[in-house]
Amino acid sequence: MKKLLIALCMLPGMVLAAGSSVPLDRAPVNQSDKESLKRGAQTFVDYCMGCHAADYMRYNRIGRDLGMSDEEIMAMISTRDAKGDHTKPGELMKIAMDTSFAKSAFGTKIPGLTVTARARGADWLYTYLRTFYVDESRPAGVNNIVFPDVGMPHVFWELQGMQKAKFVTEIDSEGTEHQVYEGMEQLSPGKMSKEQYDAYVGDLVNFMVYMGEPMQTERKSLGVWVLLFLFVFTVIAYFLKKEYWKDIH
Repeated sequence: MKKLLIALCMLPGMVLAAGSSVPLDRAPVNQSDKESLKRGAQTFVDYCMGCHAADYMRYNRIGRDLGMSDEEIMAMISTRDAKGDHTKPGELMKIAMDTSFAKSAFGTKIPGLTVTARARGADWLYTYLRTFYVDESRPAGVNNIVFPDVGMPHVFWELQGMQKAKFVTEIDSEGTEHQVYEGMEQLSPGKMSKEQYDAYVGDLVNFMVYMGEPMQTERKSLGVWVLLFLFVFTVIAYFLKKEYWKDIH
């Protein structure tokens, strides 16, 4: 039992050790900003759904949560299935790419992105989408600071432009050399300024956070009322206890 407790205490440190050592930037997540979520949904369909599905999310669920009719949501993010037919509002956000083709083309199955924000974290996603850099040794010609040796190409390169990672060599106490990330150098401009691109990616991450837990805003709101109820109930229970036990005490 003692060994089990020690192992459990070590888990958080093991998780941190397994993650990226690069400091993550704070993602501008605001689940109450419906316009940001709409823009993020549009970006997700335009850029992500060419390869990645959102297997556990339905189009009409997005429309309902964002205050849009079925016609509006389908006009904004209309896609086609593998047969070329238009998708229906109640369908899951699947893609036309066949799994076997994806494996032969990319060497692995392309993961769905419904719960990626919950698995990786919003800050990780936000930093990841903004830290692709030129690396001619990689098959796609790019690498990533928080996901070294990434296989995914930089799909936003036209918007962000191309950048080069700057590293400095540091020697630790044991005399071992390490390459430490210092920042980015812009090689070619994109269609967006840095501020515009950061906001663009922020909207996408905001939407992906929503997809990972659509009930998040409602859950937090309900939690406040539950705590208020428990507080009132505690006061009532206290006075009832005094009333029932007054003859004994």
